[in-house]
Amino acid sequence: MTALTTLEEKPDGAPPADSAARRPATQFGTAAMAIAIVIGLLLGYAGGLLTPDFNRPGDTSAEAGFARDMTTHHAQAVEMGLIAFKNGTDREVQTIGSDIALGQQGDIGIMQAWLRSWELDPTGSEPRMAWLPDGTEMIRDGLMPGMATAEQMTQLREARGTELDVLFLELMITHHIGGIHMVDALLDQSDEEDVVQTAQTMKNTQQTDLTNLRNALERIQG
Repeated sequence: MTALTTLEEKPDGAPPADSAARRPATQFGTAAMAIAIVIGLLLGYAGGLLTPDFNRPGDTSAEAGFARDMTTHHAQAVEMGLIAFKNGTDREVQTIGSDIALGQQGDIGIMQAWLRSWELDPTGSEPRMAWLPDGTEMIRDGLMPGMATAEQMTQLREARGTELDVLFLELMITHHIGGIHMVDALLDQSDEEDVVQTAQTMKNTQQTDLTNLRNALERIQG
């Protein structure tokens, strides 16, 4: 799911060209958002189970490692997106947050369905990024590329107003860049058609998100 651009006319400027076609994130309550997240997970899970059977990747394969690590990576993005949706003051930030949360929860469902269909443990025993040659060297303070630290997540949870909007955009830009690096690493190693196709879709979506995130940050800080 692609992050959407701003939804309503801003007090100090004209609305974007597509604003009439977009619904404000605040039209949805927190409860409705939670239900949508669960539905997204279930739909993603069902989609993963419908993936045609192929030679099952092994426990230490790049496909299995990617599914496990990207699930963790996505989970943080979901939390960040929900924080932006709930506490953000800028309508575009709220919408981007909700779109990212919903889309990446669906991806989590797909990846967990893969692991189940491959009869593999959802967590595994390999270190983070071990599926990538020299991948463990990419870990910083126990975190995969682009992930926010515990301190940054605490700051995001406690922030309000424009401070939250800007912090979310900055952290999510870094998060998506790291996620794209991980997808590229998987694409370099895997030849499993369905895994490659899904990973490429993730990359395309996050690249679009990055454009929206950067544009929103430039607008707010401008």
